[in-house]
Amino acid sequence: MSPVDKLNEPVLILNVNYEPLHVCNTKRALALVFKGKADILLNGRGKIHSATAEYDIPSVIKLDYMVKRPRLHVSLTKREILRRDDFTCQYCGRKSHALTVDHVTPRRLGGVHTWTNVVAACPPCNRRKGGKTPENANMRLRRLPFQPSASAQYRFGHHLASHKEWEQFIQGW
Repeated sequence: MSPVDKLNEPVLILNVNYEPLHVCNTKRALALVFKGKADILLNGRGKIHSATAEYDIPSVIKLDYMVKRPRLHVSLTKREILRRDDFTCQYCGRKSHALTVDHVTPRRLGGVHTWTNVVAACPPCNRRKGGKTPENANMRLRRLPFQPSASAQYRFGHHLASHKEWEQFIQGW
């Protein structure tokens, strides 16, 4: 792995109380550590060398000050709908990254744009359903739509496949 690639690896940032806050790249994490704003908790990635020194490459850092923020919620966006539905059409079960968003109860029939009324659908299923309800189109939802919680598992869980060491910090938040 080249030094440039090492600087772009993801690093988990924890609050003072060990709450997962954010994922940044190694370059940003090292800047926080050098400025004295954070400490390295885990560094299982080796070292990076400069002309005069070598530094541990962090995997998890903890801030030295408390970041207060309001209760998080997941925004209702196409990206989050597809992520909630695991990039799977909720009518036929086809996995794809070329999905559309479908209103279960169409807007023309009084359906609203909320978490419990939108699902991921492949273009053929979306066309087949058209402006009808699933019952009228003789189609069945594989899973009822729901609003995902803004838990650390939901927000950062996709990183766990390549960063197992983060699991201890993400579980329970």
